[in-house]
Amino acid sequence: MKKSQDTNLQTFGEFFRQKRLSLDLTLRQFCEKYHYDPGNISKLERNILSPSIDEEKLEGYALALKISRDTSDWTTFFDLAHTAKGTLPTDIRRNPDMLSVLPAFYRTVRGKKLDRKKINELIKLIKDNHGK
Repeated sequence: MKKSQDTNLQTFGEFFRQKRLSLDLTLRQFCEKYHYDPGNISKLERNILSPSIDEEKLEGYALALKISRDTSDWTTFFDLAHTAKGTLPTDIRRNPDMLSVLPAFYRTVRGKKLDRKKINELIKLIKDNHGK
């Protein structure tokens, strides 16, 4: 398995495994304790099976992994699950202001120029939402 050097490039499976190991639980111990199928969890950790983006299921995994709500790890866990599925996180999808700047973000990623107004809107929106 290829390991990410940069934690920003970490996959859902790597993050999941790291959290499980930090609890000093083997895969089998974790699955027995929380009634998960070891085959499925193994596939999740090895990125063979993409994670569910069902909020309840993800919350169950997160709580089993002792990831506290309203922490950066909680957000990372959900963001990595959505990234693995190729979807936008729920909080982004439900925020019309964030959705309105996504085209500008996409153009930026693709190397297209943005006008000054769009850049300022994007910066303001990111700053406004950073503290939320």
